Amino acid sequence: MNGRPPAPPQVTAAVPGAVTGAVHSWDTSVGVDGPGTRFVVFLAGCPLRCRYCHSPDTWYGRSGRRRTVDEMVTLATRYRRFIQVAGGGVTVSGGEPLLQPAFTGELLRRCHDLGLHTALDTSGFLGVRADDALLDATDLVLLDVKAGNPQTYRRVTGTGRLAPTLRFAQRLADRGTPIWIRYVLVPGLTDAVDEVERVADVAAGLATVQRVEVLPFHRLGAHKYAELGLTFPLADTEPPDAGLLTRVRGQFAARGLTVT
Repeated sequence: MNGRPPAPPQVTAAVPGAVTGAVHSWDTSVGVDGPGTRFVVFLAGCPLRCRYCHSPDTWYGRSGRRRTVDEMVTLATRYRRFIQVAGGGVTVSGGEPLLQPAFTGELLRRCHDLGLHTALDTSGFLGVRADDALLDATDLVLLDVKAGNPQTYRRVTGTGRLAPTLRFAQRLADRGTPIWIRYVLVPGLTDAVDEVERVADVAAGLATVQRVEVLPFHRLGAHKYAELGLTFPLADTEPPDAGLLTRVRGQFAARGLTVT
């Protein structure tokens, strides 16, 4: 569960003219949200309803608290030396950070100007909202490619379309932005051989993909659904076994991709 550093600044009102966003929480992580130790800002609000989502508490903007970019940069700078020594940086995640492009872009720019490595964790569904200035301040995009087949993508996300993610991915590659592809492996949903092959085709066709992360489905967020009075769609789905993980990772590796 996302935590918070001790004694965050308390703000009763935004500074006039300041860029603000709905921030759900923040935390530090190691090797999960980009390279090294990261200061991770989780924004509130997401247009998708992925069946395996482990953070339904981030779906709505009202679940966040209005924060200024100044506040979040101040928090990040508390960890600046620590994360730089550890080869890390700042990651803006969610929810979906591109639902709040002005806040996300300004936060990335400010952190980038401080010499911090910056990463954007996104589904790419709202990639059209990321202008060039935002991407210029982004050192790495963690791109969640949820499926390779449009029909499967809709089954996974409930409302989304695959095409915007593919267009965004190609735009990133064309401009030279490093990409880490993320693929959540769910037995019975995203594990079909041809489904994985489609995603491997996408990843192999993008010149700036540095690695593919095959993330095994888990049920660690099930308690959040219960707390919100929601039904977890995959409550009866088991995590993938070692054999399935090996097969899927092998499909990506066979295309010359670095896989974790």
